[in-house]
Amino acid sequence: MQTTSEKIPVDSVSVVHKNAELYYQDFDAWINSQISLLRQGRGQELNQEFLAEELEDMSRRQRRELVNRLVILIAHLLKWQYQPGHRSSSWRGTIFEQRDQVGNEILLSPSLKSFVDDAIEAAYPRALHLASKETGINKNTFPEQCPYQAQELLDEDYWPN
Repeated sequence: MQTTSEKIPVDSVSVVHKNAELYYQDFDAWINSQISLLRQGRGQELNQEFLAEELEDMSRRQRRELVNRLVILIAHLLKWQYQPGHRSSSWRGTIFEQRDQVGNEILLSPSLKSFVDDAIEAAYPRALHLASKETGINKNTFPEQCPYQAQELLDEDYWPN
């Protein structure tokens, strides 16, 4: 069985150790060092564990961004539906903006499309809370489950009654 130092040249082990230190000392410099190593074809010197963690975190951030956009969109649609006398161009603009941003997130990462229903489910309790706080309407007045389907949320021509 080979040891780590037999698999990777000693100078590479040193680079990996320095990269681990750099991760904690200067994250931006660490990212740039990983980019440089990738571009030079020196994959064996990458800090693979930290790199995998950062890639996983990037995926979580994309999903969080989608959920956050849906929170705002759903809250404004609830306000639109339950307070028709207070409808404003500001609400309309926010709804258009959030639909656009959700669409862009999915366009940039089409695999997020399979996560949209889960994202709506995750977003709804927060959207409900936000709509209730902003309107003064008791949470129990709103539906327990999101009344809007994904297709409706993303349809710029859909406006709840």
